[in-house]
Amino acid sequence: MHIEKIKDPQDLKKLTVPELQQVADELREIIIQTVATNGGHLASNLGTVDLTVALHYVFNSPEDKIIWDVGHQAYAHKLLTGRLNSFSTIRKHGGISGFPKITESPHDAFGTGHSSTSISAALGILEGREQNGKSFKVIPVIGDGALTAGLAFEGLNHAGHLKKDLIVILNDNEMSISPNVGALSAYLQRILIGDLYTKFKKETKHLLEKIPGVGEAALKIAQKAEETVKGLVVPGLLFEELGFEYVGPVDGHKIDALIEVMETFKDFPEPVLIHAITKKGKGYEPAEKNPSIFHGVGPFDIETGEAQPSSRKSYSEIFGNCLTKLAAADERIVAITAAMTEGTGLSEFVRAYPKRFYDVGIAEPHAATFAAGLATQGLKPVVAVYSTFLQRSYDEIIHDICLQNLPVTFAIDRAGIVGDDGPTHNGTFDLSYLRHIPNLTVMAPKDGYELRCMLKTALSMNKPAAIRYPRGAVVDNQENENLEAILPGTSELLREGTDILIVAIGSTVTAAVSAAELLADAHISACVVNARFVKPLDIDALSHHAEKCMHILTVEENALLGGFGSAVLEKLTEAGIQGLKFKMLGIPDTFIEQGPQSLLRQKLGLDAEGITREALALVGKKPRASRSAQAKN
Repeated sequence: MHIEKIKDPQDLKKLTVPELQQVADELREIIIQTVATNGGHLASNLGTVDLTVALHYVFNSPEDKIIWDVGHQAYAHKLLTGRLNSFSTIRKHGGISGFPKITESPHDAFGTGHSSTSISAALGILEGREQNGKSFKVIPVIGDGALTAGLAFEGLNHAGHLKKDLIVILNDNEMSISPNVGALSAYLQRILIGDLYTKFKKETKHLLEKIPGVGEAALKIAQKAEETVKGLVVPGLLFEELGFEYVGPVDGHKIDALIEVMETFKDFPEPVLIHAITKKGKGYEPAEKNPSIFHGVGPFDIETGEAQPSSRKSYSEIFGNCLTKLAAADERIVAITAAMTEGTGLSEFVRAYPKRFYDVGIAEPHAATFAAGLATQGLKPVVAVYSTFLQRSYDEIIHDICLQNLPVTFAIDRAGIVGDDGPTHNGTFDLSYLRHIPNLTVMAPKDGYELRCMLKTALSMNKPAAIRYPRGAVVDNQENENLEAILPGTSELLREGTDILIVAIGSTVTAAVSAAELLADAHISACVVNARFVKPLDIDALSHHAEKCMHILTVEENALLGGFGSAVLEKLTEAGIQGLKFKMLGIPDTFIEQGPQSLLRQKLGLDAEGITREALALVGKKPRASRSAQAKN
């Protein structure tokens, strides 16, 4: 194998083009084998293998800075930059990250996990180079899907203004995660655009037809040249107007062509954009046929491409199914997503109500304000978005939705610990950054049935609402079609008790109930309350139980700073209850690394035994050995 000889990207420069293609084939084999075992991002990485080989052949990493947008296309980059032997640990707890990470390798010039940051970061690095009097190259690699975000165009606009030697690689595979949408996608794909080009073509044809004897021959030549003219003139017009030298399109799977283009323009003195056409899933037929499914996958069988089926539905599926049913009874309900149709569970809704569904591309701020506009017209917009991506919409949530008290519902998927994707994707801040916004109701279900009831509640409120729920299979999905709206600010008493009050929210409720059972074995009577609402809190019920127990333990899968526990403490303090012993369990002031959700919850003390330990410590009793430890003995 050639790949075993690549200890450093410089080793690629010793190889011929056929040998480079063999390296690319070997990289694809390793990526497929590893993702089939560990899970991860497959289709996007397979599509950039040849591009990565060419980049490292032409440029000199880590001196030259290659910046991978989103980062889910950088597996081949990791393999070529000294991480071949550790690649089997990718996305595992304690292993290498599934995304570029500056603390992991000097070849990872900028950490990424969210979309459309590469051009802005690259321009900052380039200007830093200028300030420091250095001379390396800066090469951001951005997908066409990432160009649907405004941040990418802010970077392009500034780069065109500064006129420095930025080399942007546009990896155009006609997809982000879901198929691309919008005017830009159409612009990159279509042949004939604009009145000027159409008028020119018609007038030229009319003129040639009038020339005796040569008109027909000239027309044939013109028709053959049409595709070439289109490629030379039309696709690059936008980028050239922004101040870039446009190059392409070039086949992103022909390593020799990529090398030739990069070599030609690597010393170009002004901004250049190299447009490479790639295919998501290249080299693995199931991923080529279904790139959305193989964007981010769990372990799967390589021969069939099939993943191990789950016997339980996910929260995303429960949400999507419920929204579709509610939409059947209310034509005002519309759904919005930011390039995450499948991930947020909206596939069924799209099939049922295509005219009431909007995929806005990777543009979360636009999604929020677009929803606000829809709401002013009497519609009921539901924005389905991952917690970590909702962070991008913060100002729009405040200024455009909540300030105007518009009935927009946010369905916040992947809230809390997401697992193997790690710190860029953990949704551990949403309760903190949402609960202090006026007019916004914030809730979190303990199970699938409660999620459905909360969705009905949100859509009946005629004001802003947010529902946050975790990644993964539902704890309990009662197949009860009689959904009942929940009165905002009402909690649910799950267990009576007199020694300690455990107040849990969302995904932590089940563990809290299990902890109460363990505490009963230690002769501790625990009262368990499912808060259901972070805002408004059921302060009357909480005050009643707190005065009875005097020991309060809150549990949340969110940052402790400004989170749910802080809200409970604030309200109990306002209520004037004296002498309470209070403890908050949640995410400490740090970013949580990758690993299985169950393991991370155990390490954070957010499982049943962790809650039990904290409860015993709060009431002044030493914890006994765990049941698992007793079983071992």
